[in-house]
Amino acid sequence: MRIRSSLRRTLLVLAAVWLTAAGCQRAYYAMWEQVGKEKRHLLRDQVDKASSEQQKASAQFKDALTRIQAIYGFEGGDLEKFYRRLSRDLEACETRAEAVRQRIGNVERIAADLFVEWEREISEISTPGLRDQSRRQLRDTQTRWARLQRAMTQAEARMEPVLRQLRDYVLYLKHNLNAQAVGALQREAGEIEIEVQSLIVAIAQSVREADDFLKNFE
Repeated sequence: MRIRSSLRRTLLVLAAVWLTAAGCQRAYYAMWEQVGKEKRHLLRDQVDKASSEQQKASAQFKDALTRIQAIYGFEGGDLEKFYRRLSRDLEACETRAEAVRQRIGNVERIAADLFVEWEREISEISTPGLRDQSRRQLRDTQTRWARLQRAMTQAEARMEPVLRQLRDYVLYLKHNLNAQAVGALQREAGEIEIEVQSLIVAIAQSVREADDFLKNFE
């Protein structure tokens, strides 16, 4: 029991640093197989985690947007405090965005490795009917995966433009803690709102695709 627990801890460490070299990938998969997890199990886990990470990112960007919208009603007060809070929101969004990128990278690596393995193993099936059925299952899974991958990467791509706007917003506020800055930021807030709302919609679509993929993936 202690060995199994120690192995799981080791796996978590490996998962955290991940898998840049082919040898590391093989070792990673081999260790998971010792506790009964094949690539298909790992793919399910990583898709689920990527979806969860995207939802957390969506919530964080919504919080930042709510903070920015507060500038509309700003009629005097502590701009320094407002700047510090918005700066923390930006840092949290950057952290969430990086977590999403890493999760998507993990999903893409495992999916690619799974499909290569699946294709190779199909050629080892000697019964024609079973071989054809397995190939159809592979093609169906790859089709659903392509939709999911497209949705994930599109949502991820929408994060950076929002982050750039938030950085500009925060830096401008840092350099101009005065009433004139409030007016300028109020004018820019509408653009950020549009970008954040588009990002939230893209993430929601990605989450739906993840749910559909997991529902149909054995």
